[in-house]
Amino acid sequence: MSYESPDIERKVLSILKILGSSHQAQGARVIARQLKDLGIELTERAVRYHLKLTDEKGLTRLVGRRDGREITELGQTELKKALVKDKVGFAFARIESLAFSTNFNFETHTGLIPVNISMFTKDNFHKSLKIMKKIFHGGLCVSDMVAVANEGEVVGDIIVPEGMIGLATVCSIVINGALLKAGIPVDSRFGGILQIQNHRPLRFTELINYSGSSLDPSEIFIRANMTSVTQAAVKGNGDILANFREIPAVCRSTAEEVFAKLKDARINGLMLLGNISEPVCEVAIDLNRIGIVLIGGLNPVAAAYEAGIESDNYAMSALMEYEKLVRIDEIE
Repeated sequence: MSYESPDIERKVLSILKILGSSHQAQGARVIARQLKDLGIELTERAVRYHLKLTDEKGLTRLVGRRDGREITELGQTELKKALVKDKVGFAFARIESLAFSTNFNFETHTGLIPVNISMFTKDNFHKSLKIMKKIFHGGLCVSDMVAVANEGEVVGDIIVPEGMIGLATVCSIVINGALLKAGIPVDSRFGGILQIQNHRPLRFTELINYSGSSLDPSEIFIRANMTSVTQAAVKGNGDILANFREIPAVCRSTAEEVFAKLKDARINGLMLLGNISEPVCEVAIDLNRIGIVLIGGLNPVAAAYEAGIESDNYAMSALMEYEKLVRIDEIE
């Protein structure tokens, strides 16, 4: 995509982002209002000018004079590829945003929690479910609470495409949110591959820094076929998806209370809580800090991928009401 200036390109990308996140066509007036919320001042007339450019390039299409525009498949593709430099650190920013927005209540087991969304074809879903249940039962998941949606239904904030089934799994960011609400600052450092030996965490063999990545590390590791989650769940030896966090050492007792309350709500994402200033799974820890190893929320999906079953994954995708989740064993 090439325009007269970077400023115009950014404005066009902002318009595409608005259309891409909407479930229906949007007119210039609505787009102009949403752009203003993003700090971009454009008149309706200017928005129409930019939309004419995107129409000509096949990135948007006119649905009707009153209904406005919708983004095309080409536009979605361009949106994913454009301005990679602006996406560096996106994973870190997304973690912070979801953690802050999480309002899960320990006492009532209600509220919003972050989820990953995975899309499977109808033909593959039941086969995938059989594989994934081994991982859930093996405890290599953040929670055994999930949500399933059929084509045309909405899961998280994504409409399930035709011929697909959507699966929402609890994301480890729920722990960030819970710690944050308890007044504990969390430093989200890495996503990685954790080697499991004799059913216990041994060491990280691969790490990707969130602040330097435009994608969630889990998605990268799954696509690269770098996991052996089923082996880890069944035999106790393998490589799983995991995340590394740090908290101040003074917060340890409060963190332990938070983890206990989360466990009561069937959220068991804690793999390991380290000691003060001591390395955790061969990762160095800063002075007066404690390392935390969290289980990756997409481990069940990674196991399906290991069996040759692909899915479209949207890690750290959205927030869902905890009450809408059900135990994995309730899914047939």
